Amino acid sequence: MNNLSYWEHQTFLQGAEVVIIGAGLVGLTAAIYTRQLRPAARVLVLERDTLPNGASTKNAGFACFGSISELREQEARGGPHDLLRVVQARWEGLRRLRELLGDEAIGYRPEGGYELFRAAEAELAAACREQIAYYNELLAPVVGRQTIFRNASAQLPALGLGGATVMLENNAEGSLDTGRMMQALLRRAWAAGVMVLHGCPVLGVEGGASGVRVQLSGLELTAGQVLVATNAFSQQLLPALDVVPGRGQVLVTEPIPGLHLPGTFHYDKGYTYFRQVGERVLLGGGRNLDFQAEETTEPGLTPRVQQYLEQLLHDVIVPGRRPRIDYRWSGVMAFGQELEPIIQQVQPGLFVAVRCNGMGVAMGAGSGWQAAQLMSN
Repeated sequence: MNNLSYWEHQTFLQGAEVVIIGAGLVGLTAAIYTRQLRPAARVLVLERDTLPNGASTKNAGFACFGSISELREQEARGGPHDLLRVVQARWEGLRRLRELLGDEAIGYRPEGGYELFRAAEAELAAACREQIAYYNELLAPVVGRQTIFRNASAQLPALGLGGATVMLENNAEGSLDTGRMMQALLRRAWAAGVMVLHGCPVLGVEGGASGVRVQLSGLELTAGQVLVATNAFSQQLLPALDVVPGRGQVLVTEPIPGLHLPGTFHYDKGYTYFRQVGERVLLGGGRNLDFQAEETTEPGLTPRVQQYLEQLLHDVIVPGRRPRIDYRWSGVMAFGQELEPIIQQVQPGLFVAVRCNGMGVAMGAGSGWQAAQLMSN
């Protein structure tokens, strides 16, 4: 930033009315919707990395709103009314994402999802089975179908999963291609006239009567409105926010001929998840093994989680086999005391849209829409 030309200042950095910090799912959708609501507004998105370093390009591609065991835990925190409101936001966010980009562009497949239980989780499995009718009735007005969940344990033998004794289906769940989704969002943002700049880490923000100051290395910008959409990293700019990072570790195997895992799969109350990607297994999660160690924004892999994932792969997903691991990575999600995201004005002209509570694919587009509306109003 210390060697910018006159042209770079004038063309790329000056005159932005709205600056959005973070080019992930929330930030880009907020930028696109801001341009829809205010076609004349000059919108600038600043991303510190080559690609977003949170979860937008590092998630497993689950288009879901929660398995029964997850819904039970979330309902215990806030009651059925709060749960219904949050599931509504997730379902609406998925609908908005699909409508904005199109199913083909994001590789969306309405293939259904499954929650697995092994013999050691028999008590939990029984409790979840007993509540199938309850959650079908509770969520029917949101999802628009009477039967969402059902006992699909009879399908287990055909999948060849090891040790799984109970399987519950969510027929309203789907999957998508995370990379194609983010590529489509970037294309849509540029087509909408949004300026997206990568490699621009923001060091500080401060709202005021004359505008919001955005501090970069060797450069300060001023805009009428600034939106912080950095999710798990938002406390670096606004320490008072109720945001706790949660790192998720993921691996992808070598191609496994004959692999047949149609759908998305949840295990251990949603803390572990897997799906088939091409001929490979994508498997992630395990942060509940050591919450404290995974409450970090630092990328990284830990032996404890990686060994757990590989053992689950060997015992359950492809029993008796130890396929080579071709890819390993981590992404960072954001959690808090409340299930709902934080979308609000925190200082004059300074807004935030953060904390998707591990449901960024479902919540992201809806959060971006709400943030754009808030700033436009």
